[in-house]
Amino acid sequence: MPAGQPEQRKPVEGGLQSVLTALDVLDCFAHEEELGISDVARRIGVAKSTAHRLLTTLCARGMAEQNPETGRYRLGMKLFALGQLAANRSQMHKIALPLLADLKERTGATIHLAIPDGVEMLYVERLETFREMALMSAVPRRVAAHATSSGKCVAAFDEVFANARLTAGLPPETQRTLGSARDYRAALLQIRQRGYAVSIDEAVVGLTSVAAPVFDRAGKACAAISIVGPTPRILANVGGPARLVQSAATVLARQLCR
Repeated sequence: MPAGQPEQRKPVEGGLQSVLTALDVLDCFAHEEELGISDVARRIGVAKSTAHRLLTTLCARGMAEQNPETGRYRLGMKLFALGQLAANRSQMHKIALPLLADLKERTGATIHLAIPDGVEMLYVERLETFREMALMSAVPRRVAAHATSSGKCVAAFDEVFANARLTAGLPPETQRTLGSARDYRAALLQIRQRGYAVSIDEAVVGLTSVAAPVFDRAGKACAAISIVGPTPRILANVGGPARLVQSAATVLARQLCR
């Protein structure tokens, strides 16, 4: 394509044109470290005023930044951070899968791998047992952090995450869900002392989970592994599942930090 000519991009059915155009701006920097407003405008085929507004918006979100010496624009560090996060999560899932499968085989229970996302926990992997499929259908893939053992054990070792959840509130999922800041903080203190978290009927009535945090190189909890099952069965021997998830989480953290 001749330099300076706008690239012919295929429209995306159902897409938002403003978002597509902003992404086109980011694509301009794939082969150039810095670009001026006129350069961006020519490459994506928009007016200079539109290119300026797009770049200003991207700068406000950290996706781009302006070089104070040249006045030209470059990609922002927020993109680098997001790229690293995506790579780390993909690597985590690949490494964790054999550990989760082993836990499922040894316990006959459902196993979760969850990561913090906003003020919630996102279950990125769930290995279900046949006998518990009906029960687990009630568990969503995303759960408020204060209502699940995974979320509580991550919050116990990540103060920023814990405070964000408190600021967002502690809405009840069931009658057993922690509902006060005092109870929440007390629970996090207990988790830090013993190294694992328990959620009894707090996300779904009839289900109890035991989780342990996975630590990154900085010592912050970046994920959690949990064992989930019917409340009577899990509570009959909490220590067993607790030791297993702690061991698996330690192995995963060690492998991720190699």
